[in-house]
Amino acid sequence: MKLIINTDGLSKGNPGTAAIGATIKDEHGKMLATISQRIGITTNNVAEYKALIAALQKAKKMGGTIIEIRADSELMIRQLSGRYKIKSEGLKPLYIEATQLLMKFETVSLKHIPRELNAEADKLANDAVR
Repeated sequence: MKLIINTDGLSKGNPGTAAIGATIKDEHGKMLATISQRIGITTNNVAEYKALIAALQKAKKMGGTIIEIRADSELMIRQLSGRYKIKSEGLKPLYIEATQLLMKFETVSLKHIPRELNAEADKLANDAVR
């Protein structure tokens, strides 16, 4: 089953109060699940990874085999695709966890998208931090 996942993480203060948001849709655009959760005090980049990890865990439980990840975090997408190195020690364990989860799917595509195309996931994260 193909799933399209949009993720976003935010931190008010960086580091500050942080939250994650994600949508999981089928290939026709039908909403199947959402995630909207406060995650405590952390940085924006950690929140981005935690949003992805939560969405991947949910997608696997839903039976996803082919996934398309869309996120407005250029850093995260480029790290996961091997274009950027992971310099932050705090991100390394999250990167490892995310890559291990990605390997559980048959096919994975990673796409960096502009913030305006990630409005649903952004709203879910913002709703959780309020």
